[in-house]
Amino acid sequence: MSIFKKKKISENQVQWKIKRGTLDFILESAKSTYPNEFGGLLRIDSDEKDTILEIIILPGTISGDSHAIFKLHMLPIDFSIVGTVHSHPSFSFHPSDADLLLFRRFGKVHIVVAYPFTYNSWKSYNHFGIEINMEVV
Repeated sequence: MSIFKKKKISENQVQWKIKRGTLDFILESAKSTYPNEFGGLLRIDSDEKDTILEIIILPGTISGDSHAIFKLHMLPIDFSIVGTVHSHPSFSFHPSDADLLLFRRFGKVHIVVAYPFTYNSWKSYNHFGIEINMEVV
């Protein structure tokens, strides 16, 4: 028996939030890049560590009609980046196999927005690809 016990952290402990203006930016960016995918990184507030405050667009991100490729080597050293956001130019906001691979490798929370890019056409996921609730504040 070890005297050091690992604290088991439940995925449900963090109740993620997103600023309405940030969600508006995501939806408008997805509309403006349609029919290509839009992609960016989620950055949290340094004070409220559960609130997504802004989107980081990496230089060299490639967008196509079925992909958004992040150049992760361009990622700044910034511990407030917690995940990704990207759009699907279809009506489906369910993560693809490629999305799930990215989710598992990078970040804690992810957002997928789908056509027609409205408040009703986006979902958030944890790093396992399981849908989670996110409050708009």
